Amino acid sequence: MIQSQISNSARQALTDTIIAAKAAKNLSFEQIAANTGLSDVYVTAALLGQHPLPSAVAQQVGETLGLDDDAITLLQAIPLRGSVGSEMPTDPTIYRFYEMMQVYGTTLKALVHEQFGDGIISAINFKMDIKKVADPEGGDRAVITLDGKFLPFKPF
Repeated sequence: MIQSQISNSARQALTDTIIAAKAAKNLSFEQIAANTGLSDVYVTAALLGQHPLPSAVAQQVGETLGLDDDAITLLQAIPLRGSVGSEMPTDPTIYRFYEMMQVYGTTLKALVHEQFGDGIISAINFKMDIKKVADPEGGDRAVITLDGKFLPFKPF
């Protein structure tokens, strides 16, 4: 039976266990997600407590990380989503995404509405990809693709 969480305390404890097991086994999220049939972005989000994993994937990931049966079951529960609290983030990487939305959020909203009309971009029917590419000026660049279905608002 599908279970849903009403608190994130058990899931946060599991995330701490997962991060420790990942480090102990010297695995990347990409290695953990390999052969699951799911993207490394989705599996990473699930391991960080933001998505449930299908049974077979939870079992595979659990075996890879050496998790017990209770942990594997918890990986399948519908989580209480939201990893960033209501306060301004202090972690520099998360803060930069917050800053991007502060600077470009209204621009994105204006362009989405101009091109699609009144509505939202779904974070449920959604895909994301991140790639590291060489910067012609030196160093590396992060290319992040957010791919969400547009859902128009409908009068009623």
